[in-house]
Amino acid sequence: MRMRFSRFLPVLMATFCTAVAAQGGDSTPNGAAADGNLISRLRLEAIAYEHGEGVPRDPVLATALYCKGARLGDAQAQYNLGWMYANGRGVERSDQMAAFFFQLAAEQGLEAAQRMLKVVGASTGEVPDCMHDPALPPATPAAQPSVDYRTIAPRKIFDLVTKMAPQYQVEPQLALAIIAAESNFNSLALSPKNAQGLMQLIPQTSVRFNVKNPYDPVQNIRGGLTYLRWLLAYFRGDVALVAAAYNAGEGTVERYRGVPPYLETQAYVQRILKSVGASAHPFDETVTRPSPSLP
Repeated sequence: MRMRFSRFLPVLMATFCTAVAAQGGDSTPNGAAADGNLISRLRLEAIAYEHGEGVPRDPVLATALYCKGARLGDAQAQYNLGWMYANGRGVERSDQMAAFFFQLAAEQGLEAAQRMLKVVGASTGEVPDCMHDPALPPATPAAQPSVDYRTIAPRKIFDLVTKMAPQYQVEPQLALAIIAAESNFNSLALSPKNAQGLMQLIPQTSVRFNVKNPYDPVQNIRGGLTYLRWLLAYFRGDVALVAAAYNAGEGTVERYRGVPPYLETQAYVQRILKSVGASAHPFDETVTRPSPSLP
């Protein structure tokens, strides 16, 4: 008897999410593992309701569950939702909707989604209603920073950041959190995408902020702080959006009007927020005009 591939997806993707949650080692927030468990649970339920496996088939509920997972950055949920729209399986067929979700999954490296984009066409970028975050609860008082970088960072790097960050109107704790997440304080770090040095500046960013040698700690920190200062002004001190833009690019944050639904970026933002202990940061509004995508 031929088994459905969908029955193997929960096991495969649960393994994937566990691996993603484990990548950060001891420095990864416990929330990342919790998010991985939630993503796996949402996907399991969505697959069950999509195919009627052990429960009555309910494509409307499956779509809602997939969309929750898609918002959390689950590439497989994004792909499955795209497949439903591409084939009109329980939802009204829409190449435009399919393209949006296939594009999301493709941006996270899912090759099947990249192939499906050739079938349904390019995404228009219009964000479906279900991908908008629900209304946030009232703001709560900021928590205390969860990391004491004085005990973690090399003394030279800690002293440089502590001295330089205030000159760029950036809290040292935010700069140190970015450095820890980007390079783990390795001034010679080089990523597969050619991001360089302590604050992992890509060549375009180095040129943009006049960094001649990105492996020089002083120059690299100066470039990274200049960029953070600009991002803080552009996103009006919203630490989550600033962190998301540092990880995925400000254009991506604007396209999705918030933290992009990428698993890596979602975990990155949570790590920075937990390390900083605040969701808002002072900013200099004279640095640049605010992003037009902000409410």
